[in-house]
Amino acid sequence: MSFTLRGRIETRLAAAVLPFLVACVVAFLLRDWWPVELVGVMVGVGLVLDAFVYWRFLRYQPGWAAVPLGLLELGLTMALVRLFDIAAPLGPALWFFVGSWLVMQILGHAVLPYVRLTYAEDGGELGTSGQGLALAAATAVLAVLGTAAATQPPTYVLESGLHQGPIVLDNPQTLRGEPGAVVRGGIVITSDGVTVRDLVVVGGRNGIEVHDSTNVRLENVTISEAKMDGVHARRSSLKIKGCSVRMTGDYTQAIDISFAFDLPMSSVERCTVVGGQEGIVSHMAHVDFRRNHVRETTLRAITVSEMSMGKVSRNVVEDAVGVGVYCGDYSHCDIRHNTVRDTRANLKSSDRYTHGHAILSHFYAQATVSSNVLEGNANDMRAAPDSLIRYR
Repeated sequence: MSFTLRGRIETRLAAAVLPFLVACVVAFLLRDWWPVELVGVMVGVGLVLDAFVYWRFLRYQPGWAAVPLGLLELGLTMALVRLFDIAAPLGPALWFFVGSWLVMQILGHAVLPYVRLTYAEDGGELGTSGQGLALAAATAVLAVLGTAAATQPPTYVLESGLHQGPIVLDNPQTLRGEPGAVVRGGIVITSDGVTVRDLVVVGGRNGIEVHDSTNVRLENVTISEAKMDGVHARRSSLKIKGCSVRMTGDYTQAIDISFAFDLPMSSVERCTVVGGQEGIVSHMAHVDFRRNHVRETTLRAITVSEMSMGKVSRNVVEDAVGVGVYCGDYSHCDIRHNTVRDTRANLKSSDRYTHGHAILSHFYAQATVSSNVLEGNANDMRAAPDSLIRYR
């Protein structure tokens, strides 16, 4: 089919109506703006390609070209999602894109030619309906952007310097630190929809505590000198990205996410953890631990335990004592593409399951492993007699 520029744009906007409405409903149910943001990026990518690429270099578009062009738009959309740090989970985002693409194909090949018999001859233009559609699209975009701006939680900025804690965040908000901002004594989060970013937290019983809260984000936080846990999350769902946690003490843990089995998945991504008894830990939770660097722990570096469901992927574990990656206590773990090196035995313990295992499945746990690099460990992989390791 040979599209005109106006035809491409009007067809694109027509195809975006249903995904836009679905995104609004999903955003309302989730109380999160990522579905609408995702649709905005998808439509924006399509319109830019329509105006500057397709119309100029692809005046005639054969039907088979829809697939490679769809893959191009998918790649650009996901790249922009990552660039703008839109909090869209990868799986739902991909399915949403595929569904939207299918809607566009059905409209372009079946619905629009049926309801407007001159659709092909007019190069995809929709006549007066297209003009009304363009006006409605602009109105909808302005309405959504205005609503988003009006309903977004407030942002508070901590100036450079020392701020005495504990700071309690008990309503939706964003707390951001200027360069050099330090909170001494910890941060306590007790509300949904809280974001903490660009802060240094020193001391406190726990560096950052999260209680009974969902949709919490911790980004680019640095935590040290906490007495118990660096991040202590209970009955909560949170996303931690780009953190740095340094622990000392015999019984400390860097990041502990526990007792949230019925809540949305929590994730820890691109964090650096040094020291402590355990590095990144889950108990009875859905978790995704990926692209972290954990070293110098004294019991276990990464732990998925107590009936957790966990993905452990593309992490680097070095110089741990006891166990590198642990799947235990009826948990189900997917352990892939990790590098575990130089795990040493705990010579002070008589427990044979702390003798330097890179990956350990223990106490009725089931671990699926693939493509892990194990180097210089006292022992590589082991499953207790009551547990299982599957190779894929």
